[in-house]
Amino acid sequence: MRSLFERFAIALLVAGLFAAHATAARAGAYEDALPKLTLDSFSDTADAIDAIAGSGNPLAPPLLQALKDQRLLFSAEAKQVLIKSADGKLTDAATGQPFTAAPPSDLDNVRLNNRLRNLTDAALGSLTLMAGDAGKRYGAAQSVFKSRDASAAAALDKAIAAEKDAGVKKAMLEAKAALILTDAGAAAADKVAAIAVIRDRGDQDSLALLQSLPADAPKDVIAAAADARAKIERNLALWNTVQNFWYGLSLGSVLLLAAIGLAITFGVMGVINMAHGEMVMLGAYVTYVVQDLIRARYPGLFDYSLAIALPLAFLFSALVGIIIERSVIRFLYGRPLETLLATWGISLVLQQAVRAAFGPTNKEVGNPSWMSGAFDLGGILITYNRLWIIVFTAIVFVALLAMLRFTRLGLEMRAVTQNRSMAAAVGIRTARIDALTFGLGSGIAGIAGVALSQIDNVSPNLGQGYIIDSFMVVVFGGVGNLWGTLVGALTLGIANKFLEPFAGAVLGKIAILVFIILFIQKRPRGMFALKGRAIEA
Repeated sequence: MRSLFERFAIALLVAGLFAAHATAARAGAYEDALPKLTLDSFSDTADAIDAIAGSGNPLAPPLLQALKDQRLLFSAEAKQVLIKSADGKLTDAATGQPFTAAPPSDLDNVRLNNRLRNLTDAALGSLTLMAGDAGKRYGAAQSVFKSRDASAAAALDKAIAAEKDAGVKKAMLEAKAALILTDAGAAAADKVAAIAVIRDRGDQDSLALLQSLPADAPKDVIAAAADARAKIERNLALWNTVQNFWYGLSLGSVLLLAAIGLAITFGVMGVINMAHGEMVMLGAYVTYVVQDLIRARYPGLFDYSLAIALPLAFLFSALVGIIIERSVIRFLYGRPLETLLATWGISLVLQQAVRAAFGPTNKEVGNPSWMSGAFDLGGILITYNRLWIIVFTAIVFVALLAMLRFTRLGLEMRAVTQNRSMAAAVGIRTARIDALTFGLGSGIAGIAGVALSQIDNVSPNLGQGYIIDSFMVVVFGGVGNLWGTLVGALTLGIANKFLEPFAGAVLGKIAILVFIILFIQKRPRGMFALKGRAIEA
């Protein structure tokens, strides 16, 4: 009788033989499939994808990913398949080792059509359903949902049984429901249950899936799908409204940031500053210069580039504004037409100066890591750069209100706004207040340029896209009133985003312009009238 030790040793030997045989079989299936990729035939490529995905070989995922990215090459003459990396290096697909020999002369890409792309997505999804990273498993489940490849069903069932993460498991169950709905042999009761899962998912992909059901499906399946479609359409309409409101809020914050400096300048000084957009443009170019220096010398500080650029943009734009006021505008007070023409000429000079210094093409301004990417909130997509601009705009607005309310400069600015002659009579140097006010408005435009550089092209024409909208915001809200500027910017931003889907971008802006013209006919001082020099004149 064999001892216990002998039995254990025999069992280990048998298990090892089976494992070695299985590994060899998987490797053989993978290697046998590679020559099919060199035949340049869609049907042979489809067979190869199925065989490679089912081989379980660790070399299969990178090969399929290369195929999807059009980085998989073949030589029909040498019967070789090579993977090309992003930096151009070649790897032998059969061994996974670097390919050091001279590339074959007939090397070409493995061709794909839409069917093969779907097969590749499904195969990649099946291979990564059991990955260690939850994000990869979630992405694999989404790939199966979109491709609805029946060959992934077995791998999906296994992954669902083993999955512990609730969010990933929900995505896998949705993918399983999609497979059931597209399976002609599935029972009607299973399809009705699957429709409930798809209905709870509730996105555009779910709606498209339900709309693709055949007309000859069982009556209870058709009825359940119709109810699910109606619910999804209602939810999508609601989320679309919320998304438009978010876009309008985002646009309104951008308009407020661009217009708030103009509101100060126009309200206190009565100056129609057509060069205000160029102050925004200068702030954006300061950001570009700061980032360019950081990239070249201190790349580790890139995430702090905007924090460095903000005070520099404010100071530079404010200095340019003060120079403009002291050298040109102070001689033109009380002559609005001449002031408008002079500042328009200054705007052209500034644009040409920037073209001469930096060239006419757009400049690259990158997003720091904390402003990159997006996240889903319910049924809407929120980008971090827009979110941070809204937060930044709120901080600037509150800081400006505090400055006007609690500082000596703010008190003197408000005094000059309400009664210039009386302010001068009590000893306020109105000429100094004019220069500082123009500098403050220009400085705020400069920091607006820092923010706008994250969502718009940085070019000499950057400011031209915001000057007209800024004037509309200021006139609509009430000249010189910051609260009116806030309400006007948000109102116009939200109205514009709700009009665009129906009237288009151009007609939407025209409709808003006509509305403002009619509104000003009734309320010439805007929504929140403020007494100031321009009104007294």
